[in-house]
Amino acid sequence: MSFADLDYVRHILDETRYLQTASAGLEQTKFIRDETLRRAFVRSIGIIGEAARHVSEQFQNKYPAIEWRSMAGMRNRLIHNYLGVDYDIVWDVVTNKVPALRNELERVLQQESRTQRDG
Repeated sequence: MSFADLDYVRHILDETRYLQTASAGLEQTKFIRDETLRRAFVRSIGIIGEAARHVSEQFQNKYPAIEWRSMAGMRNRLIHNYLGVDYDIVWDVVTNKVPALRNELERVLQQESRTQRDG
């Protein structure tokens, strides 16, 4: 595990927090109509994917419950042949995948913190 791995995990966690905060109480129809939110959510998911790509294989193997490859490939799932973004997928990711991912990443950071503290 490298220090950079934890930086990337924290970066991903920051984006999951943003997505959960911004989507709290939001209905899909309002999301679809709000261009600023759509762009922000796509950007956050892109940041998550890019950060996940940089997490070392060793760290990924240490936490196999996290779908690292799926996160890294999310941008490709969102954008279809340069024709636009599939906002139904964006909404599904934000409402169904992000909460579990956030919980898992918080658990990982707690475990890593204990490991570093206990040496």
